[in-house]
Amino acid sequence: MKFIEYGKKDSDTIILLHGAGLSWWNYKKEAELLASRFHVILPILDGHEGSDRPFTSIKSAAEEIIEFIDTCCGGSVLAIGGLSLGGQILLEITVRRNKISRFFIFESTLVIPRRVLAAFIPSSVSLSYPLIKHKWFSKLQAKTLGIPADLFEMYYESSIQISRESLSRMLLENAVFMPAPYIKEIDALVIVGSGERRIMRRSARKLNEIIEGSKLRILPGYKHGELSLRQPEEYVALLVKMIDGKL
Repeated sequence: MKFIEYGKKDSDTIILLHGAGLSWWNYKKEAELLASRFHVILPILDGHEGSDRPFTSIKSAAEEIIEFIDTCCGGSVLAIGGLSLGGQILLEITVRRNKISRFFIFESTLVIPRRVLAAFIPSSVSLSYPLIKHKWFSKLQAKTLGIPADLFEMYYESSIQISRESLSRMLLENAVFMPAPYIKEIDALVIVGSGERRIMRRSARKLNEIIEGSKLRILPGYKHGELSLRQPEEYVALLVKMIDGKL
């Protein structure tokens, strides 16, 4: 796993974990907005463009991030946020070390397993993977994912760098992920858009129940990942309010 850094290293550290099929640029604008006050770290999750190894599992990704925090951040950070797959990795981190961060943000994080869908992932990836290198196909995918126009080229380059095996593995891990039934009280914000699929809204409510003391924010009209991908100023405002005790 590799890491992109913004801001001064002697400032409080914030880590932001991107979604599947994206990369560090998922939070590029947030990092730029936060850099004057915080030290911001954007991991490149394994299997994605710029990473140094294939994607294997949510658990192994969580272990790598914990090891990085122990080695490079003194064992804890100020805040960690995660989108979709990044949120699932963050959940795995909290189960292992709930004191590793003071604040947590889970955006569009699936916690209800979709085992029927998982059974079809290998075959669907085999059929669709050859299309990834075509820009017309990537544009359709980008529209579905809500990728802003100014980030499309980064999205396209990231897409064509993901191996078939890593893509299949991360989609499978995402589909079958099941968090611990209870997570000790942490200062956490659970975010979902009202325009997301019903299973994502159900997941947000379930996650709010699983994490003792967490807050749930349902954003009117927002789709999957829209907050961090398309509304960086709003994302930063929520995070800073949380840190400053004003949320």
